[in-house]
Amino acid sequence: MNTATSRISYEIRSYFRAPDAVFFTFLFPIIMLALFSVAFADADPIRAVASNGRPISVDYATYYLPGLVATGILLSGTQSLGVDIATERSDGTLKRLGGTPLPVLSYFVGKIGMVLVTTIVQTALLLGIASLVFGVDLPTDASNWGVFAGVMVLGIATSCVLGIAISALPREGRRATATIVPIVLVLQFISGVYLPFTQLPDWLQNVASVFPLRWMASGMRSVFLPDAFASAEPGGAWHLALGTIVLVAWLVGGTVACALTFRWNRKDS
Repeated sequence: MNTATSRISYEIRSYFRAPDAVFFTFLFPIIMLALFSVAFADADPIRAVASNGRPISVDYATYYLPGLVATGILLSGTQSLGVDIATERSDGTLKRLGGTPLPVLSYFVGKIGMVLVTTIVQTALLLGIASLVFGVDLPTDASNWGVFAGVMVLGIATSCVLGIAISALPREGRRATATIVPIVLVLQFISGVYLPFTQLPDWLQNVASVFPLRWMASGMRSVFLPDAFASAEPGGAWHLALGTIVLVAWLVGGTVACALTFRWNRKDS
């Protein structure tokens, strides 16, 4: 237990000592929320029609918040761990750790614990800034916060195992960022984070629906947006059960991929 706790503490310190990681994973969703909120401050609000025919509108800060919360989870888990572990494998850090008494489980607990802590802090800052600076009304219903917690926990777990699995892709640590970041960036654009999901071509919606971020984003939209905005989702519903199934499938598949691909040294060593 002490070893795992010390690894989490070490990983958190290392994370915040890396300016690029802090900017491109921790601060990125907050910066994007500020940019969208300021850029569209004078634009017409985004509208939907409630079941009783009454129009409902939200401002851009409210609309973009859920997608950026989901993006923060993906960045902190998949992108951060993918780049970090690939770099440690390339520079020999993992090989050195493999020669110590450090259990593999403690290594992963340290990484995942770091993601859990930084994601919680990041999300708290994102929600606080959205509410206090941009006037976003946060949910008051306990059931909404229950959905929020479920999507967040499942999203973090899925993103972490995918980050560990995807770290095997770069052949060299210096190529890790160039290999992993574009994948994560494309997923953001096709998953309804920056563009309304149903405005994308049907085939692109189908492609995005295979991946976790699309379901994390729609799950978060069900929490932060009025129910009327479900009409803007495919099929006119949030499809939380289907999203849960997709995330669990990726969690299981990612765990299997981690077990098959993780090694302390490079494949060509």
